[in-house]
Amino acid sequence: MDIGVISVRYARALLKSATDQKLEDSVYQEMQLVAKCYIEVPQLRQTIDNPMLSKDKKQMLLETTIGGEQATPLSKAFIQLVLKENRENMMQFIANSYVTLYRQQKNIIRGKLITAVAVAPETELRMRQMVESRTKGTVEFETEVNPDIIGGFILDYDTYRMDASVKSQLNAILNTLKK
Repeated sequence: MDIGVISVRYARALLKSATDQKLEDSVYQEMQLVAKCYIEVPQLRQTIDNPMLSKDKKQMLLETTIGGEQATPLSKAFIQLVLKENRENMMQFIANSYVTLYRQQKNIIRGKLITAVAVAPETELRMRQMVESRTKGTVEFETEVNPDIIGGFILDYDTYRMDASVKSQLNAILNTLKK
């Protein structure tokens, strides 16, 4: 079977169980941590995929990625199930699938504001509210400072991009002059 199909099935089952127990928000946070750990610590995949490492140590390691003792009992039991079924090599895909399914269920859109200098919290709030009013959903907003854009801003959300940066405007003028 396809890794994507299997991971989505596991994620869907976890989301259903978490929703039934009203733990979907906590499990969402934990699955985000798992996905983040796999990206930030490449050795995690190698360690979890290592057949010489015992299931108990893998369980302990994965539980540590979701908060250790503070982790929800559901997530701990889920990790135990994944290990029992020898699906630990899919844990990153399962976590990413859970995050995606959760966002779809809760109508959460990811947004990103890139500016040349740090913006005031009020400005960030106005941008978030603008995106939320257009998408009729909740926005997980991320800000980034990138001096390379010189000035202005770039706003990304869903499949939309508004590039009001000075750099892109200068490039447009340069391209017009070249013609």
